[in-house]
Amino acid sequence: MADAGMRGGLLSLMFVIIAFWALLTATDLRAQTQVNSSPPPIDGPAILVPTDFDQVRFYLITVDVGDSVWDNFGHTALRLVDDSTNTDLVFNWGLFDASIGNVRFAANFARGIMDYQLGVTPPGWELGRYQQEARTVWQDQLVLSNTQKQRLYERLAWNIRDENLVYEYDYFFDNCTTRVRDYLDEALGGLLSEQNRALTRSTFRDEVQAHYASRPLISFSLDVLMNERIDRRMTQWEQMFLPLELREQLDRAGLLTDQQVLMEFPSPEAGVDPYQMAGLLVIPGLLLLLCLRSASIASFSSQPGLSLRMPALSYRLLGLLGLVIALFSGVYGLIMSLGWLFSSHQDIHGNLNLLLFWPTDLFGVVVALRWLLTGRAWPVGSGRHQWVMTYFIIHIMAALVYLVIAIFGLSDQRVSDLLLFVLPVLAVFTVLVMTAGLSRVRSIRFG
Repeated sequence: MADAGMRGGLLSLMFVIIAFWALLTATDLRAQTQVNSSPPPIDGPAILVPTDFDQVRFYLITVDVGDSVWDNFGHTALRLVDDSTNTDLVFNWGLFDASIGNVRFAANFARGIMDYQLGVTPPGWELGRYQQEARTVWQDQLVLSNTQKQRLYERLAWNIRDENLVYEYDYFFDNCTTRVRDYLDEALGGLLSEQNRALTRSTFRDEVQAHYASRPLISFSLDVLMNERIDRRMTQWEQMFLPLELREQLDRAGLLTDQQVLMEFPSPEAGVDPYQMAGLLVIPGLLLLLCLRSASIASFSSQPGLSLRMPALSYRLLGLLGLVIALFSGVYGLIMSLGWLFSSHQDIHGNLNLLLFWPTDLFGVVVALRWLLTGRAWPVGSGRHQWVMTYFIIHIMAALVYLVIAIFGLSDQRVSDLLLFVLPVLAVFTVLVMTAGLSRVRSIRFG
C-alpha cells in the first residue's frame, strides 16, 4: 500500500480541476446529485446473518467508464442474493450528497473534503442508472466457500450500521472499488493481497491520463498539476483501485464464474491528444516570427526596434495566442502556488512545473487583450519596459533550470510531454513579446 503522504493529495488536486468543471457544468452536477443523493429506501430490519450460506450468492458488479468527469474510472458494487429470504440487494460505496449546492459542493471537492457513503438499493434501481448513462455492466458470481461468504456477509452487516456508512473517500486508496477489494481480501484471509504484490509497468499518472482520454482538458490539467509523488509504479494490488482491473485480477485468480454482460454500450472515445493540440500553438508563433521586421521611427515618441508586418492582423493573432498562454499559465500557476501554501497534502507541493507556469502570468491577459483590440504593439515607458524585460529574462532563466532538471533527471517528476510540446510554444511566444510585443516610448523633456 502507498505511503500515507500520497493519501488524499492527488484527490484534492484532481478535484480542484473537477470543481472548476463542475461550476461550468451545473446541469450535469444536478443530474449527478439526483442520482446519488436520493436512493429508494430499503424496508426491513438491519441485515441478519443467515444460517444456510448455500442459499447465499455474491456477485461482482462492474460498470464501464462513463463520459462525464465523475465516472471516468468506472464503478464497482456488490450484489447480494439470499434465496432463503428472497433478498436481492446491491451494495454501492459510490454515493455522495451534493444537495448543499453546486458552489459549496465544488469547493469541498477542491479542498478534498469527500465524504462518501455506502448505499443499499434494489438491483433494478441501481442498474437503471447505468442504463440511462449508457454504460456497459458486467455481473460475475464470486466463487466463495460458505465460510468466506459468512465473513463477507458479516462485514456488510457491520458496514450498514449508521455509524459506519460514511467514509473518507480517496480516489486511489479508498473508493467504491477498493472497498470491495478489501472486503473480499478479508473474506479470503488475505489471499488476494498476497498474490498481487508485484509491481506493474504503470504509474498513477499513467492511469489518470488513460482514463481521462475522453476529457483532454482535464487530462492535460491534471498532468500539469500533479507532482513527482504519483510517478512511481503501482503494485498489482494498488492498481485494483480500477474496477476493470479488479475484475481482471479476480478472474485470473479463478474467483469469478457465471460471467454475464447485463447491458452493453460503446465505451467513450478518446479525444484529441491535448499535448498535440498544445503543440500546434507553435505554428502561429512561428508564422509571427516570419512577420518580424525592422521598425522605423514613426514619431519622436517611439524607439526604433522590431515590429510585425500587417500589424492589424499579426498583433491580433499575437493577442489570441497570448490570451490562451496567459490564462492557462496563470491559472495553473495560481492553483499550484495556493496548493503549496495552504494545503497539507504533499502531492501538490513543490511542483516542478511552477518553474514554467507563474500566477503572475495572469497579468498578461490585459496585455493580450490590448494587442487583440488595438492591433498594435503595447507602448510602454522606459522604466516599465525594463521591468517587463527583467520579468521575461527571469522567466527564461527559470525555464532553462527546468530544462536542465528534466534533461539530467534531477527530479522524479515526469515532464517529457511538457518539455516536447509546451516549452517550445512558451519559448517562441517569449521571443515575440520581447522583440515585437512592446513599443518603448521615449520621454521628451523641454526646457
